[in-house]
Amino acid sequence: MPLPLRRHAVPALLLCLCAAGAASADIYKYRDVYGRIHLTDQPMSGQVTLLKVYRMAAGSPRKAGNALKQGRRTYGAMIDRVAKQLDLHPELLHAVVRAESAYNPRAVSSKGAVGLMQLMPATADRFGVTNREDPQQNLNGGARYLRELLGMFDNDLTLALAAYNAGENAVIRYGNKVPPYSETQNYVRKVQRFYREGGPPGTAEITMSER
Repeated sequence: MPLPLRRHAVPALLLCLCAAGAASADIYKYRDVYGRIHLTDQPMSGQVTLLKVYRMAAGSPRKAGNALKQGRRTYGAMIDRVAKQLDLHPELLHAVVRAESAYNPRAVSSKGAVGLMQLMPATADRFGVTNREDPQQNLNGGARYLRELLGMFDNDLTLALAAYNAGENAVIRYGNKVPPYSETQNYVRKVQRFYREGGPPGTAEITMSER
């Protein structure tokens, strides 16, 4: 959740976050139209100006890599099975899970998204998910949503991923193009990179300039 702060309070908060080990992602510093300063671990949109991005280290790369490997070992078979049931490439579903939650079924975003596929309450209701914290239900709901988005956008992976992040209405509103939100554009690139790294030969990333 964004935290409005006075200017001189920003360095102090960052020091506290580092000392407590609470900063597990980059910290974004914004100024809103009223001149208030906000710190948040999620990119903001709307009438705000990005002032600075504080690159925060979240432990050693080896530790993070081990956590990803463990998560994939734990949920890999489940992800592969659901992907096969819904005619999705398994590595695509792995890429989305990795980008959304890093295979952590207890992950909760600042916006209230929960679980492996980071389902919001409305999306969970839409796909019959009664417990967003249950890995199987969460994965089924998110995968069904992704499958639906691929059908909606004629199997255009870039648009389907953008819609998964920003909502299908946002993609439609911008003329079936990736919305001009930095969070969404970065998300699409990230998932495509993860998919390319683990996907079938020839898997290619479509850059934003091609849209």
